[in-house]
Amino acid sequence: MTHAVELRAVHRVYGRGDTTIRALDGVDLSFPTGTWTAVMGPSGSGKSTLLHCAAGLERVTSGAVSLAGQDITGASDGELTRLRRTKIGFVFQSFNLMGALTAEQNVALPLRMAGQRPDRRKVREILARVGLGDRLKHLPRELSGGQQQRVALARAMITRPAVLFGDEPTGALDTGSTRVVLGLLRELVEEGQTIVVVTHDPAAAASADQVLFLSDGRIVDGLNSPTVHQVAARLAQLEVTV
Repeated sequence: MTHAVELRAVHRVYGRGDTTIRALDGVDLSFPTGTWTAVMGPSGSGKSTLLHCAAGLERVTSGAVSLAGQDITGASDGELTRLRRTKIGFVFQSFNLMGALTAEQNVALPLRMAGQRPDRRKVREILARVGLGDRLKHLPRELSGGQQQRVALARAMITRPAVLFGDEPTGALDTGSTRVVLGLLRELVEEGQTIVVVTHDPAAAASADQVLFLSDGRIVDGLNSPTVHQVAARLAQLEVTV
């Protein structure tokens, strides 16, 4: 099995001396290509740091990170920028859409930033796929939270990334919208997309192929084909011990 992302002996340390914070403490893990991994853990466990290091948004203090077969540990800022524009899709809890741009323009933005001329047909096709074919000209403020997140998902998908990362992608959504977004993510995985998300929601995590649990910057447990009950129980155990 190939791996879309690999972390080897990764440490991420902030500060010095008495103020040192060890956000990641010797993490070794791989995210298999074409699978969906959810990352969970108590507040301060290192979840977001792990996601950011895996995506090249943050440099590791020591260790190595490989993404889409490329060692990005010592990559220059320019190389990392190009990688993020071509190999990575990112979906955030707060949507991060450009308020002055329509749904169609928001989805086309990553292509423009990468120096490509957007194919309007492809942009419209991907918006139709997420159920927003009739919202092309709407601004973010004219869309519900669930619709905005679907625009953000379409934007992340438009470059056909090697890995789609999500930072609490359903955290700001109601139950119905969450169900729609999770369904779309599952469709992508079935087509071979690699997805890695940080979430606090056991129901969202249970939609993934595997769940990894962090505590104090270390991987302490994992579940394959998880159920909501298994995820909630394990997370509760970790929070009690923190």
